[in-house]
Amino acid sequence: MRIQPIPIPDRPGAGGTRPQEDDLVAGLHAAYTAATAGIPGPGLSLARFHRDVCAHTPSARAEAWALVDGEDDGGSGSGGGGKVAGGYALSLPTSDNPHMAWIFPLAVRPEHQGHGHGSALFEHALDRLRAHGRSLLLTDTPVSGPGTPFARARGMTVGHVRARNVLDLRTADWTALRAMCPQVEGYSLESWIGPATPGLLPDLAAVMAGMNDAPRDGDVGDIDYGIDRVRAYEERIPDGEETCYTTIARRDRDGAPAGYTRIFVSTDRTGGWADQGDTTVSREHRGHRLGLALKLANLFLLREHEPAIERVITWNATSNAHMLAINEAMGFVLFDEWNDLRLSL
Repeated sequence: MRIQPIPIPDRPGAGGTRPQEDDLVAGLHAAYTAATAGIPGPGLSLARFHRDVCAHTPSARAEAWALVDGEDDGGSGSGGGGKVAGGYALSLPTSDNPHMAWIFPLAVRPEHQGHGHGSALFEHALDRLRAHGRSLLLTDTPVSGPGTPFARARGMTVGHVRARNVLDLRTADWTALRAMCPQVEGYSLESWIGPATPGLLPDLAAVMAGMNDAPRDGDVGDIDYGIDRVRAYEERIPDGEETCYTTIARRDRDGAPAGYTRIFVSTDRTGGWADQGDTTVSREHRGHRLGLALKLANLFLLREHEPAIERVITWNATSNAHMLAINEAMGFVLFDEWNDLRLSL
């Protein structure tokens, strides 16, 4: 086995290639998919994997490495001389938090596990962090499963626990949900489908900054939600073969953006899943039940336009009692729990 670098474009499709034509990325994605086959929930498509894991962004550089065996079967996932048996990828922030890195995935195909390949990949990743001058490594893995003991055995500790909760739209009490909608005096809601238009970028950037109040590792600083970063993020949404549903709250007297929520849907509607993205309300606008109003309005928007969607899955830190209470009131139930893991170098 050898560990070799995967060329990283500035964005999926750069240089005339598409994700389906990139054997090393496809091989790493296949290894990740095989290694995580036992984890329930929506899968990660190749297009999203390429966009989120194996492409640079204006705010982070990506680095990916493939574990390649010595025999080339000529099929998908070959790396110009062998089949991809596993690998890992790093996200290296550049516009903020230049001391940290995020590793996802680190995976070895099941038939190659038990031979020290995971350990070799982990040590290789630590060497790359040192080469980049990074001092903090972060990742996550299910509380139940092999990932947590693997990480703990290599010195990683649990920083936070996050819950995945699911709302089954097939059995949801829609009458009760409509009755829950709060009437928030002095605020109005505005919704759209797809990436934000240029005129909406300043407002979106302003409310996205509210996510800096969410629970996070104590050594991670605020994220810089500048307009250029948000614009690049919006432009990349179609690269992952996704669309999104967004609802924003505005204060009536001056139109100031007060909060937002988002739900993401794969364009092929695979498996009937939707991903609840960020929900936040800016500090000066809290205390008016805007979080509940935003989430309910956006859920009704999704139901109207996406009748094939069956379930919505969301992530929340188990310490975020306020958002967990909103989710529970809406009918979300616990799906599983994940550890946020950290290692200081």
